[in-house]
Amino acid sequence: MGTSNGAKGRIAVDAMGSDLGPPEVVAAVKLALDEFRDLSAITLVGNEAVLKPLVAEAGLSGHENVAIFHASEVITMADKPLTALKRKKDASMIRAIELVKNGEAGAALSCGNTGCLVGAGILKLRTLDGVDRAALAPVIPRAGGHFILIDAGANPDAKPDHLVHNAILGTHFCRMELGIERPRVGLLTIGTEEGKGNALIAETHESLKRIGGLINYLGPVEGFQVFCDEVDVVVCDGFVGNICLKSWESLAKFFSDELKGQLKANPLRMAGAALAKGAFSALRNRIKPERYGGAPLLGLRGNLLKAHGSANRQALKNALHDASEMIKIDLNHRIEADIARANDAIRQVIA
Repeated sequence: MGTSNGAKGRIAVDAMGSDLGPPEVVAAVKLALDEFRDLSAITLVGNEAVLKPLVAEAGLSGHENVAIFHASEVITMADKPLTALKRKKDASMIRAIELVKNGEAGAALSCGNTGCLVGAGILKLRTLDGVDRAALAPVIPRAGGHFILIDAGANPDAKPDHLVHNAILGTHFCRMELGIERPRVGLLTIGTEEGKGNALIAETHESLKRIGGLINYLGPVEGFQVFCDEVDVVVCDGFVGNICLKSWESLAKFFSDELKGQLKANPLRMAGAALAKGAFSALRNRIKPERYGGAPLLGLRGNLLKAHGSANRQALKNALHDASEMIKIDLNHRIEADIARANDAIRQVIA
C-alpha cells in the first residue's frame, strides 16, 4: 500500500514503537476510524510483512484512509538518541517523522523512545520561527477538569525565554485540547511571594508579566496548587516537569494499589467495595491516562505526538484524534504570531 491523495492531512503512525506491539497499534487505528468519522487518513509506518496481515485481520485492507509505509528497522527503548539517529535511518519512528517533514503527512505519532523522538523531531522538523526549544505538553487531571503541564521532559536545561515560549505553546494547546478560550497560566516554583525561587524563575516571572495580553498569566504557583482548580497551564523546565510527571504517575499507582489491597482485606470491606463499585469506576475513568493518549512535542515545524510506551488501544485511539485535530486547526501558524510578539516585547525591555 502507498500513500493516497490528501497527503498533508494524513497521520503517520510509528507502528513498531509500542511496548504492546503492532497489533495494539492497528487495533487503535480500527477503533479511531470507527469512532471518529472525520478522522484524518492514516499511514502505518513499519515492517510491511508484519503490518499487512494485521491490517487484513482488522478488516482494513483496501480502506481508503489506511496505508502502509515500509520501514525495516525499529528504535528500541535501549537505544541512545544520537546513535539511533545515525545507525537506524530506516527506523519506523524516523520514517514517520520524515513523512511530516516531506509534506506527506500532517502529523506523526509514536509510542517509542522519548529521547530519540525528541532528538529526531528537532533534527528533522526544526523549531518554529522564534522558538529555541521544543516542549512536551501532557494533559493531567485536576479538580474540576484537566491542566496542561509544559515542559514534561524535552528541554531540561531551560532559559527564561524558553519558559516564556512554553507559556505561549501551552496556552494555544490548552485552547485546542481543553476548549478553554483564555487559559490561566501559572509558573511552577517553591512559593508565590515575589522573589521566591531561583534566578530562572525570577527572570521568567518578569518576562511573563511583560508580554501582556498574549497569555492570561496569574503568576507563580506552588506544587499544592497544581491539582486545584486554579490554573490550566503549568509552566516549568523539562527537568522539573519530568520529575513531577513521573512522581504523580507513581503516586497515583501507589494509592490505587493500596486502595485495592485495603478493600480486599476482609469480607466486610469487600462488601462495601461492591456497593461503591460505581463510584470507583467513575474515579478510574476520571483519572485514567487513556483519556488523553498523547503528549504533543510543541514548537516544531510539524505536528509530533508522543504516546506512552505502554499505551493501550484506547489511549492510542484518542492520540490519533488529537493528531487529527492539530492538523485541522493549524496550531503552528497561530503559535508563531504570538511567539514573534512575545520576543519583540522581551527584546524592547532588554534594549
